[in-house]
Amino acid sequence: MANIFSFLKAETTACEFKEILEVKKPKSWLKSVSAFANGLGGSIYFGVKNNGEVVGLANIKNDSEKISEFIKARIEPSVMVVLETLNADGKDVLHLHVPSGTSTPYYYTGDGGKEAYYRMGNDSTPATQNILMELTLKGSHQSFDALNSNKKFADYSFTHFEATYREKTGLRLESPRDYISFGLLFDNKNLTYAGAMLADQHLVYNSRIFCTHWMGLTKTSKFEAKDDAEFEGNIIKLLNEGLAFVRRNSAIMWRKTPNWREEFPDYPHESVKEALVNAIVHREYIIKGSEIHIDMYDDRTEIVSPGAMFDGHRIQDVDINSVASTRRNPTLCDIFTRMHFMENRGSGLKKICAGYPTDKKPTFYSTPQSFIVKLPNLNYDKIVTSNGELIDAQRDDITNGITNPTLNTAQIKILKMIKDKADASAEQISEFVGIAVRNIKENIKILKDNNYIASVGGTRDFGDAKMSDGELVDEQTEGDITKSITNPGLNTAQITLLEILKDNAKASAERISELVNMAVRNIKNIK
Repeated sequence: MANIFSFLKAETTACEFKEILEVKKPKSWLKSVSAFANGLGGSIYFGVKNNGEVVGLANIKNDSEKISEFIKARIEPSVMVVLETLNADGKDVLHLHVPSGTSTPYYYTGDGGKEAYYRMGNDSTPATQNILMELTLKGSHQSFDALNSNKKFADYSFTHFEATYREKTGLRLESPRDYISFGLLFDNKNLTYAGAMLADQHLVYNSRIFCTHWMGLTKTSKFEAKDDAEFEGNIIKLLNEGLAFVRRNSAIMWRKTPNWREEFPDYPHESVKEALVNAIVHREYIIKGSEIHIDMYDDRTEIVSPGAMFDGHRIQDVDINSVASTRRNPTLCDIFTRMHFMENRGSGLKKICAGYPTDKKPTFYSTPQSFIVKLPNLNYDKIVTSNGELIDAQRDDITNGITNPTLNTAQIKILKMIKDKADASAEQISEFVGIAVRNIKENIKILKDNNYIASVGGTRDFGDAKMSDGELVDEQTEGDITKSITNPGLNTAQITLLEILKDNAKASAERISELVNMAVRNIKNIK
């Protein structure tokens, strides 16, 4: 039996080592008996150090009796365990196997208290209130979505659900027959929670999604967010609204081919859809005041749903290709499967990854409170023109040989333009990059000051544009522009506006706003 410890190198979700049997402090290992029984089951090896080294037990017969006595006296309700003796290199070890229980929650009783535990990673942790409620439902062979919501079916409408069901299946829902057979009615009168979440009205408070498109790579002030929205009520509506939010806050880049225009979206639609479907049907609705969050950043989108993994594992500790299909809300899963929003095979995580290249896959992370999916932005840090055309060269291609290429996207695009067309004007570069001419000149000055580029032959020097009130203007003085104006008491913005109108008298406020880099309302005030 020595070889059994050759692969049990560390404690895991289903395995724990104890060097000795703690008799005076039995809670140290009995809490793991509670946790294993409340979860997927597991094993405790007595006579093995935390690092997996076998040290053996001195009195294995006496320890066996003590283990049995403590479990009978301190674990409630009774749990059936298997206790066996192993021998490794002549040393005796006790293997206690605790199967997954069917009468959850299982409590440790002693020390004047009563507490249920669950397994999170390699720790046995006291069950929170929501986990205790889930264990209670599991022990009574129920799920939250199948419970009676006490909302009367006759009082609410289901137009969105029925229309979507007909669109997806080609069939018309028969009321109340299909509602009963689908598990949406509790007693032919009241809605289950699954039924309540499919009503047009907002009947389940936690049925909500909060969406935010943050500026940059981290959360900033909500007042500085690019876009935000909150949705509540019908879960099909939540799915559609969540997808629409991601879509409108994403870009679709493109590249010309000999025969057509190839498109490159920031996020694969099916991956986003699968991640959001999983969040809606597998989340924990018991947690008060909880909701799904969609947080979009420049380089990624994170979808966060309430609740740990239903089977007690941490997703970061397991191979997603071998994750078993376990359903926290089986009625919701069944409805979404019928409408072809998901499959019935537990392949959700693999489908999320399927839309991504091998070198840029989504990542998954779970805690006792939440499950997080991180979807990379496939176009982040790629170089595009102002109208969304992808440039073949990547950041490393342009900055090759530069010791410290701490450049922003605009500066990289400027380098690309100058590399391809050394005599490009500020206006041409502005159109390519998609920012105002004065900002082009500011960035070129930064590139020159940091020795990324240099003027050659004295024919051009973007850094020599004259300064007026601290802002870059073209190679003209106030006198050049205001030569025929009787009272030229103008500020820089007004001078720049005159210059633009002089060249293009029909320029719109929006076009001027883009060139001057000012809000449209300020442009109109100047005009």
